[in-house]
Amino acid sequence: MVEHILEPKVLAAPIHRHSREDEYSFVLTGTLGVIEDGVEITASSGDLVSKPRGRWHTFWNAGDDQLRVLEIVSPGGIEDLFRRLADPGGEYSPATLPALAAQYGAEVDFDATMPLVDKHGLRF
Repeated sequence: MVEHILEPKVLAAPIHRHSREDEYSFVLTGTLGVIEDGVEITASSGDLVSKPRGRWHTFWNAGDDQLRVLEIVSPGGIEDLFRRLADPGGEYSPATLPALAAQYGAEVDFDATMPLVDKHGLRF
C-alpha cells in the first residue's frame, strides 16, 4: 500500500497496464479522476476504484483541492518500479520509460496519455 498525495490537475502516471497485479484506489480526500479501459470516471472520499491487471488505466487529481488516495496493489512487486521512479534521477521520458516498465511486466502508452492531458489540462 502506498498513499499518493496529488495537487490539483496532477496526473499520477501515463496510461499504463500491468500484467501481474490488480490495483485499487481508495479515495481518502479530494476528487479522483480515473480512466480504466477507455471509461472515464470520477470518485470521491470513501470510494474504491478497481483497476484489474491487463487493463489500460491511469488516475489524476480531478478536483481543486489536494487529493489523497491509498493505492493497494496485489500481489506485490510493482512497488519496486514506483520506488525507482521516485528516486532522485528517476525521471524517465517516453523514450526510456517503456523499457523500464517492461522489466516489471508493465506497458505505457504515451500516445493515449497526451489527449487526456490536453482534455483536462493536466501536468505530470
